[in-house]
Amino acid sequence: MYVMKCSRDGSFEEGEVNPYGNIQLSPSAGVLNYGQGLFEGLKSYRKEDGGLLLFRPELNAKRMMMGAERMCMPCPSLHQFVEAVKQTALANKRWVPPHGKGTLYMRPMLLGSGAVLGLAPAPEYTFLVYASPVSDDYFKGSGGLNLYVEEEYDRSARLGTGGIKSICNYAPALKAMGRAKGRGFSDVLYLDSVEKKNIEEGNVISTPAARGTILPGVTRKSIIEIARDHGYQVEEGVVPVDQLLDADEVFCTGTAVVVAPVNTITYRDQRVQYKTGVGSVTSELYSTLVGLQRGVVEDKKGWTVEIS
Repeated sequence: MYVMKCSRDGSFEEGEVNPYGNIQLSPSAGVLNYGQGLFEGLKSYRKEDGGLLLFRPELNAKRMMMGAERMCMPCPSLHQFVEAVKQTALANKRWVPPHGKGTLYMRPMLLGSGAVLGLAPAPEYTFLVYASPVSDDYFKGSGGLNLYVEEEYDRSARLGTGGIKSICNYAPALKAMGRAKGRGFSDVLYLDSVEKKNIEEGNVISTPAARGTILPGVTRKSIIEIARDHGYQVEEGVVPVDQLLDADEVFCTGTAVVVAPVNTITYRDQRVQYKTGVGSVTSELYSTLVGLQRGVVEDKKGWTVEIS
Protein backbone atom coordinates (compact mmCIF):
# COMPACT_ATOMS: atom_id res chain seq x y z
CA MET A 1 0.00 0.00 0.00
CA TYR A 2 1.06 3.58 -0.63
CA VAL A 3 1.36 5.99 2.33
CA MET A 4 1.98 9.74 2.34
CA LYS A 5 1.90 12.14 5.32
CA CYS A 6 0.94 15.79 5.48
CA SER A 7 2.82 18.10 7.85
CA ARG A 8 1.33 20.95 9.86
CA ASP A 9 2.11 23.44 7.07
CA GLY A 10 -0.33 21.63 4.76
CA SER A 11 2.22 20.15 2.34
CA PHE A 12 2.46 16.42 1.64
CA GLU A 13 5.86 14.78 1.91
CA GLU A 14 7.00 12.21 -0.63
CA GLY A 15 5.10 8.98 -0.18
CA GLU A 16 6.28 5.40 -0.35
CA VAL A 17 4.97 1.91 -1.02
CA ASN A 18 4.91 -0.25 2.11
CA PRO A 19 3.78 -3.83 2.76
CA TYR A 20 0.05 -3.95 3.46
CA GLY A 21 -0.65 -3.82 7.19
CA ASN A 22 -2.22 -1.97 10.08
CA ILE A 23 -1.68 1.76 10.61
CA GLN A 24 -1.18 3.46 13.97
CA LEU A 25 -3.68 6.10 15.08
CA SER A 26 -4.11 8.01 18.31
CA PRO A 27 -7.43 7.32 20.09
CA SER A 28 -8.06 11.06 19.72
CA ALA A 29 -7.39 11.13 15.96
CA GLY A 30 -9.75 13.46 14.12
CA VAL A 31 -10.94 10.70 11.81
CA LEU A 32 -11.96 8.47 14.74
CA ASN A 33 -13.67 11.12 16.86
CA TYR A 34 -15.18 13.51 14.32
CA GLY A 35 -15.29 11.52 11.08
CA GLN A 36 -12.80 13.76 9.27
CA GLY A 37 -12.02 11.42 6.41
CA LEU A 38 -12.63 10.79 2.72
CA PHE A 39 -12.17 7.84 0.41
CA GLU A 40 -12.23 7.12 -3.31
CA GLY A 41 -12.62 3.97 -5.36
CA LEU A 42 -11.20 3.08 -8.77
CA LYS A 43 -9.81 0.07 -10.60
CA SER A 44 -6.82 -1.14 -12.57
CA TYR A 45 -7.65 -3.27 -15.63
CA ARG A 46 -5.59 -5.96 -17.36
CA LYS A 47 -5.36 -5.54 -21.14
CA GLU A 48 -5.31 -8.46 -23.56
CA ASP A 49 -1.54 -7.96 -24.03
CA GLY A 50 -0.97 -8.05 -20.25
CA GLY A 51 -0.55 -4.30 -19.76
CA LEU A 52 -2.39 -2.31 -17.10
CA LEU A 53 -4.86 0.55 -17.50
CA LEU A 54 -6.50 3.06 -15.19
CA PHE A 55 -9.80 4.69 -16.12
CA ARG A 56 -10.12 8.47 -15.66
CA PRO A 57 -8.16 8.63 -12.37
CA GLU A 58 -7.97 12.41 -12.59
CA LEU A 59 -11.71 12.59 -11.91
CA ASN A 60 -11.25 10.71 -8.65
CA ALA A 61 -8.43 13.10 -7.75
CA LYS A 62 -10.60 16.13 -8.44
CA ARG A 63 -13.50 14.68 -6.46
CA MET A 64 -11.21 14.10 -3.48
CA MET A 65 -10.03 17.70 -3.75
CA MET A 66 -13.63 18.88 -3.69
CA GLY A 67 -14.34 16.71 -0.66
CA ALA A 68 -11.20 17.86 1.14
CA GLU A 69 -12.22 21.49 0.73
CA ARG A 70 -15.64 20.72 2.23
CA MET A 71 -14.10 18.77 5.14
CA CYS A 72 -11.36 21.37 5.89
CA MET A 73 -8.53 19.02 4.92
CA PRO A 74 -5.37 19.52 2.85
CA CYS A 75 -5.32 17.27 -0.19
CA PRO A 76 -2.70 15.71 -2.47
CA SER A 77 -2.38 17.40 -5.84
CA LEU A 78 -3.85 15.78 -8.94
CA HIS A 79 -0.36 14.58 -9.91
CA GLN A 80 0.35 13.19 -6.43
CA PHE A 81 -2.97 11.34 -6.36
CA VAL A 82 -2.59 9.74 -9.80
CA GLU A 83 1.06 8.87 -9.17
CA ALA A 84 0.14 7.18 -5.88
CA VAL A 85 -2.53 5.11 -7.62
CA LYS A 86 -0.08 4.14 -10.39
CA GLN A 87 2.56 3.04 -7.88
CA THR A 88 0.02 1.02 -5.93
CA ALA A 89 -1.18 -0.73 -9.08
CA LEU A 90 2.37 -1.55 -10.17
CA ALA A 91 3.32 -2.82 -6.71
CA ASN A 92 0.29 -5.13 -6.85
CA LYS A 93 0.61 -6.05 -10.53
CA ARG A 94 0.66 -9.79 -9.86
CA TRP A 95 -2.72 -9.47 -8.14
CA VAL A 96 -4.46 -7.89 -11.14
CA PRO A 97 -6.69 -10.68 -12.53
CA PRO A 98 -6.29 -11.83 -16.17
CA HIS A 99 -8.08 -9.88 -18.88
CA GLY A 100 -11.84 -10.30 -18.56
CA LYS A 101 -11.62 -12.21 -15.26
CA GLY A 102 -11.70 -9.35 -12.78
CA THR A 103 -9.97 -6.13 -11.78
CA LEU A 104 -7.77 -4.66 -9.06
CA TYR A 105 -9.93 -2.41 -6.90
CA MET A 106 -8.02 0.48 -5.32
CA ARG A 107 -9.13 2.50 -2.31
CA PRO A 108 -7.42 5.91 -1.82
CA MET A 109 -8.12 7.39 1.62
CA LEU A 110 -7.48 10.80 3.19
CA LEU A 111 -7.61 10.69 6.99
CA GLY A 112 -7.43 13.27 9.76
CA SER A 113 -4.81 11.17 11.55
CA GLY A 114 -3.55 13.81 13.99
CA ALA A 115 -4.77 13.91 17.60
CA VAL A 116 -7.41 16.55 18.33
CA LEU A 117 -9.66 16.68 21.41
CA GLY A 118 -12.41 19.16 20.60
CA LEU A 119 -14.16 19.77 17.30
CA ALA A 120 -11.48 21.19 15.00
CA PRO A 121 -9.47 20.15 11.94
CA ALA A 122 -6.81 17.56 12.74
CA PRO A 123 -3.20 18.81 12.97
CA GLU A 124 -1.88 16.00 10.72
CA TYR A 125 -3.21 14.02 7.75
CA THR A 126 -2.44 10.69 6.12
CA PHE A 127 -3.13 9.78 2.50
CA LEU A 128 -2.96 6.11 1.63
CA VAL A 129 -3.95 3.74 -1.16
CA TYR A 130 -4.53 0.02 -0.76
CA ALA A 131 -5.76 -2.57 -3.25
CA SER A 132 -7.60 -5.87 -3.58
CA PRO A 133 -8.45 -8.09 -6.57
CA VAL A 134 -12.18 -8.33 -7.24
CA SER A 135 -14.27 -10.54 -9.48
CA ASP A 136 -16.38 -9.43 -12.45
CA ASP A 137 -19.21 -11.66 -11.22
CA TYR A 138 -20.89 -8.95 -9.11
CA PHE A 139 -24.33 -9.56 -10.60
CA LYS A 140 -23.72 -12.48 -12.95
CA GLY A 141 -26.68 -14.80 -12.88
CA SER A 142 -28.77 -12.53 -10.66
CA GLY A 143 -31.06 -11.35 -13.47
CA GLY A 144 -30.74 -7.79 -12.20
CA LEU A 145 -31.27 -5.86 -8.99
CA ASN A 146 -34.46 -5.91 -6.96
CA LEU A 147 -34.69 -2.52 -5.26
CA TYR A 148 -36.86 -1.12 -2.48
CA VAL A 149 -37.86 2.56 -2.28
CA GLU A 150 -37.04 3.75 1.25
CA GLU A 151 -39.37 6.32 2.82
CA GLU A 152 -38.40 6.22 6.49
CA TYR A 153 -34.71 7.16 6.20
CA ASP A 154 -32.73 9.67 4.11
CA ARG A 155 -29.30 8.92 2.69
CA SER A 156 -28.07 12.50 2.98
CA ALA A 157 -29.30 15.94 3.95
CA ARG A 158 -29.68 18.87 1.60
CA LEU A 159 -26.64 21.16 1.88
CA GLY A 160 -24.86 18.30 3.66
CA THR A 161 -22.05 15.99 2.56
CA GLY A 162 -23.97 13.68 0.21
CA GLY A 163 -22.11 15.04 -2.81
CA ILE A 164 -18.66 14.03 -1.53
CA LYS A 165 -17.21 10.66 -0.49
CA SER A 166 -17.05 11.45 3.21
CA ILE A 167 -16.66 8.37 5.39
CA CYS A 168 -19.52 9.60 7.58
CA ASN A 169 -22.05 9.14 4.75
CA TYR A 170 -22.04 5.37 4.69
CA ALA A 171 -22.71 3.88 8.14
CA PRO A 172 -26.11 5.65 8.45
CA ALA A 173 -27.25 3.74 5.34
CA LEU A 174 -26.59 0.34 6.91
CA LYS A 175 -29.88 0.11 8.80
CA ALA A 176 -32.09 0.74 5.76
CA MET A 177 -29.94 -1.48 3.56
CA GLY A 178 -29.90 -4.30 6.11
CA ARG A 179 -33.65 -4.11 6.55
CA ALA A 180 -34.20 -4.22 2.77
CA LYS A 181 -31.86 -7.19 2.32
CA GLY A 182 -33.63 -8.96 5.17
CA ARG A 183 -36.80 -8.68 3.09
CA GLY A 184 -35.12 -10.15 0.02
CA PHE A 185 -34.19 -6.93 -1.83
CA SER A 186 -30.77 -6.17 -3.34
CA ASP A 187 -30.52 -2.57 -2.15
CA VAL A 188 -32.38 0.65 -1.41
CA LEU A 189 -33.46 3.72 -3.39
CA TYR A 190 -33.90 6.91 -1.37
CA LEU A 191 -36.51 9.56 -2.10
CA ASP A 192 -35.13 13.01 -2.99
CA SER A 193 -31.56 11.75 -2.79
CA VAL A 194 -31.42 8.70 -5.06
CA GLU A 195 -27.77 7.93 -5.74
CA LYS A 196 -26.53 6.64 -9.09
CA LYS A 197 -29.97 5.78 -10.45
CA ASN A 198 -30.75 6.11 -14.14
CA ILE A 199 -34.02 5.68 -15.99
CA GLU A 200 -34.41 4.83 -19.67
CA GLU A 201 -37.68 5.56 -21.45
CA GLY A 202 -37.93 5.53 -25.23
CA ASN A 203 -34.79 7.32 -26.46
CA VAL A 204 -34.43 9.38 -23.27
CA ILE A 205 -32.26 8.51 -20.27
CA SER A 206 -33.14 10.41 -17.08
CA THR A 207 -30.91 10.68 -14.03
CA PRO A 208 -31.04 12.78 -10.85
CA ALA A 209 -28.69 15.75 -11.20
CA ALA A 210 -25.48 15.62 -9.13
CA ARG A 211 -26.33 18.55 -6.88
CA GLY A 212 -25.33 18.40 -3.24
CA THR A 213 -27.02 15.18 -2.15
CA ILE A 214 -25.98 13.16 -5.22
CA LEU A 215 -22.40 11.96 -5.59
CA PRO A 216 -20.83 13.03 -8.93
CA GLY A 217 -19.80 9.50 -9.88
CA VAL A 218 -17.04 8.82 -12.41
CA THR A 219 -18.96 5.86 -13.89
CA ARG A 220 -22.15 7.92 -13.93
CA LYS A 221 -20.43 10.76 -15.82
CA SER A 222 -18.85 8.33 -18.29
CA ILE A 223 -22.14 6.54 -18.99
CA ILE A 224 -23.87 9.87 -19.63
CA GLU A 225 -21.21 10.81 -22.19
CA ILE A 226 -21.29 7.36 -23.83
CA ALA A 227 -25.10 7.41 -24.00
CA ARG A 228 -25.05 10.77 -25.77
CA ASP A 229 -22.46 9.43 -28.22
CA HIS A 230 -24.87 6.54 -28.92
CA GLY A 231 -27.64 8.96 -29.81
CA TYR A 232 -29.61 8.96 -26.57
CA GLN A 233 -31.00 12.12 -25.06
CA VAL A 234 -29.84 12.41 -21.44
CA GLU A 235 -31.79 14.57 -19.00
CA GLU A 236 -30.34 15.47 -15.60
CA GLY A 237 -32.84 16.79 -13.08
CA VAL A 238 -35.52 15.72 -10.63
CA VAL A 239 -36.85 12.21 -11.31
CA PRO A 240 -40.32 11.73 -9.76
CA VAL A 241 -41.24 8.29 -8.44
CA ASP A 242 -44.09 8.08 -10.96
CA GLN A 243 -41.63 8.55 -13.83
CA LEU A 244 -39.39 5.88 -12.34
CA LEU A 245 -42.25 3.39 -12.15
CA ASP A 246 -43.28 4.13 -15.76
CA ALA A 247 -39.78 3.62 -17.22
CA ASP A 248 -38.98 0.86 -19.70
CA GLU A 249 -35.57 0.19 -18.19
CA VAL A 250 -33.68 1.16 -15.04
CA PHE A 251 -30.00 0.71 -14.28
CA CYS A 252 -27.50 1.70 -11.60
CA THR A 253 -23.89 2.75 -12.07
CA GLY A 254 -20.83 2.64 -9.84
CA THR A 255 -17.19 1.62 -9.68
CA ALA A 256 -18.01 -1.77 -8.16
CA VAL A 257 -21.05 -2.69 -10.26
CA VAL A 258 -20.09 -0.75 -13.42
CA VAL A 259 -23.61 -0.77 -14.93
CA ALA A 260 -26.15 -3.01 -13.21
CA PRO A 261 -29.63 -3.66 -14.62
CA VAL A 262 -32.61 -3.32 -12.30
CA ASN A 263 -35.10 -6.18 -12.48
CA THR A 264 -37.76 -4.84 -10.10
CA ILE A 265 -38.52 -1.82 -7.92
CA THR A 266 -40.97 -2.03 -5.03
CA TYR A 267 -42.64 1.20 -3.89
CA ARG A 268 -45.16 0.80 -1.07
CA ASP A 269 -47.46 -1.97 -2.30
CA GLN A 270 -46.51 -1.65 -5.98
CA ARG A 271 -43.86 -3.85 -7.61
CA VAL A 272 -42.71 -2.97 -11.14
CA GLN A 273 -40.61 -5.20 -13.40
CA TYR A 274 -38.28 -3.79 -16.07
CA LYS A 275 -36.63 -4.95 -19.26
CA THR A 276 -33.20 -6.56 -18.78
CA GLY A 277 -30.85 -8.81 -20.73
CA VAL A 278 -29.57 -8.93 -24.30
CA GLY A 279 -30.77 -6.06 -26.49
CA SER A 280 -31.33 -3.71 -23.58
CA VAL A 281 -29.89 -0.21 -23.40
CA THR A 282 -28.15 -1.26 -20.19
CA SER A 283 -26.33 -4.06 -22.00
CA GLU A 284 -25.31 -1.73 -24.84
CA LEU A 285 -23.85 0.91 -22.50
CA TYR A 286 -22.18 -1.69 -20.29
CA SER A 287 -20.40 -3.32 -23.25
CA THR A 288 -19.05 0.00 -24.49
CA LEU A 289 -17.82 1.17 -21.09
CA VAL A 290 -16.17 -2.14 -20.17
CA GLY A 291 -14.57 -2.29 -23.63
CA LEU A 292 -13.02 1.14 -23.06
CA GLN A 293 -11.83 0.28 -19.56
CA ARG A 294 -10.10 -2.90 -20.75
CA GLY A 295 -8.56 -1.45 -23.89
CA VAL A 296 -10.76 -3.44 -26.29
CA VAL A 297 -12.73 -0.44 -27.61
CA GLU A 298 -10.63 2.36 -29.11
CA ASP A 299 -10.26 5.21 -26.62
CA LYS A 300 -10.92 8.32 -28.70
CA LYS A 301 -11.53 10.47 -25.61
CA GLY A 302 -8.25 9.91 -23.79
CA TRP A 303 -9.97 8.41 -20.75
CA THR A 304 -7.54 5.56 -20.09
CA VAL A 305 -4.07 5.85 -18.56
CA GLU A 306 -1.50 3.15 -19.31
CA ILE A 307 0.72 2.12 -16.40
CA SER A 308 4.31 1.12 -16.98
